[in-house]
Amino acid sequence: MKKFLILLMLICSFSGYSQNWVTDSDIHSKISSQSQFDDGHSIVIIEFWAEFNKDNAFKDWQKLKGVEYYRCDISKSPESKKEFRIRMAPTIIIFVDGIKEEVFKAGLDLLCPVELPELNEAIQQAQKSSQF
Repeated sequence: MKKFLILLMLICSFSGYSQNWVTDSDIHSKISSQSQFDDGHSIVIIEFWAEFNKDNAFKDWQKLKGVEYYRCDISKSPESKKEFRIRMAPTIIIFVDGIKEEVFKAGLDLLCPVELPELNEAIQQAQKSSQF
């Protein structure tokens, strides 16, 4: 019983840190979803991700506030990869109310193209621009 409780506690503690994923079948519904926050605007960030380059993925997604953050595995979502013209992974796209606002693309080095402060600044700019 004690082992079961410990296992249950571990599972619950990690569930708050699990990454949300999108695929070809649900990416558009996530991008155009209504805001869960009271500001009336929906800001969704999609990181187009690849298993072979997982070490260079955006690591601070838990620290983002006021946005929905998803990953899309480009090997499992070829239509999304083609539609959003993903050439390198990771590529991070900010959507506001379903409209693509800003794109951060990895270079030939395949490093994450943005750090937390720069992404937060882009989110704040997107929030300001959506107020008009």
